[in-house]
Amino acid sequence: MTSKPYLTGHYTPVADEITATALTVEGTLPPELTGRLIRNSHNPKPGVTPTHWFKGSGMVHGIRLRDGRAEWYRNRWVHTPALDGAPYMTEHGPDLTASTAGTHVIEHGGRLLALCEANLPFELTRDLDTVGAYDFNGKLTSAMTAHPKEDPVTGELHFFASSPFPPYLIHHVASADGHVLTSQEVPGASAALKHDFAITEHHVVFLEGTVTFDPNEHSGIPYGWNDAQTSRIGVMPRGEGRAAEVRWFEIGQGYAMHLANAYEDAHGRIVVEGPAVGRAGWQRSWNWWVGAPDRGAEPNSGSRSRRWSIDLTAGRVSEEDTDDLVVEFPTINDAFVGREHRYQYALAFPDDLGIGNHTLVKYDRATGARQLRPVGTGQLPSEAVFVASADGADEDGGYLLTVVSDLNADASRLLVLDASDLTLPPVATVHLPRRVPAMIHGSWIPDADLA
Repeated sequence: MTSKPYLTGHYTPVADEITATALTVEGTLPPELTGRLIRNSHNPKPGVTPTHWFKGSGMVHGIRLRDGRAEWYRNRWVHTPALDGAPYMTEHGPDLTASTAGTHVIEHGGRLLALCEANLPFELTRDLDTVGAYDFNGKLTSAMTAHPKEDPVTGELHFFASSPFPPYLIHHVASADGHVLTSQEVPGASAALKHDFAITEHHVVFLEGTVTFDPNEHSGIPYGWNDAQTSRIGVMPRGEGRAAEVRWFEIGQGYAMHLANAYEDAHGRIVVEGPAVGRAGWQRSWNWWVGAPDRGAEPNSGSRSRRWSIDLTAGRVSEEDTDDLVVEFPTINDAFVGREHRYQYALAFPDDLGIGNHTLVKYDRATGARQLRPVGTGQLPSEAVFVASADGADEDGGYLLTVVSDLNADASRLLVLDASDLTLPPVATVHLPRRVPAMIHGSWIPDADLA
């Protein structure tokens, strides 16, 4: 029996790659759901026990929908050198191709890219086979964040490289068709862990929390909580050559793994939202990730919704907790990335003592209301991916796609939910041929977006 929590329960890896066709559908799949839901997470090969959950090899799971049918499910390891044991650190320095490629998967410029923040992206075919490391035609010589942001107006892709050694932070922008336009070092950054970031219409926003490089951490992920590390928000104007204008603002201790969104409000303030943890919550999660004895019942312990408002004129930041649920994996309608959004979705976890079930949550930021969608005991939904309906004039006019791991039945299903009202019965349910392990991030990719 393994003592590693990330190899048990909902997180138990699958041991093989399969393809299943003509999946059973209950209800009616909307015709606009023509494309692929592709999700990614860590799934070490049989016999491999990684020292940290984040060190497990990446595996993508895809569900193909078209014309009201669920045509296939398939899962594939991302075949990087690390899958076969190649080390990240070599005598010549880091090998950017030795990636787990297990954090996220996106489409940009007609390419499917599996991402892990310490490495180059890996390109996949539309059937999820591995093409190889992708460096934007030689223009990318650094790692790439697993959380790039695509501007819904310009189509540009913003992403960054973060390192525990100088240069600590490099910001990149790629054109809508996938060519790197600018790369610039961001001054004033530190060795603090930067996992996610945000864009607004006119700015790029970086967060440095109270977690920084720790050479004494031997799990393979060399970071740890450090009270001496100042938490900060960096605000940089968008545009070539603007990095020198970045401004750093001190904030309270904490760490935000994922951000929901950022935008410029009617008063010119920059508002940033996302779950954040304090010291105790971070340590419980870290202990879960490495399999230490003193750990929480779930990862993301103590992670609660937070809002930072940055007044550039006054040079100050106000911050507040906005909800008391333990939540993570915030998402929105991506048409509102960088612009003010009304609705926000998240996955609620059992509380800090492990009491309660996993639940999908919808927040209405205009009214302050929240709506819960329980899935049942022993069931874990994935991060909710929003897909607009064909006539979705409203911000929440569309569907939420989530893959539910069900330990009771040792099975999984894809739920298609009405994003405007989570209390309604599912629009459709797709039964998958196996229990899909708990996953991290993924994307809905319409057929029209693939080259």
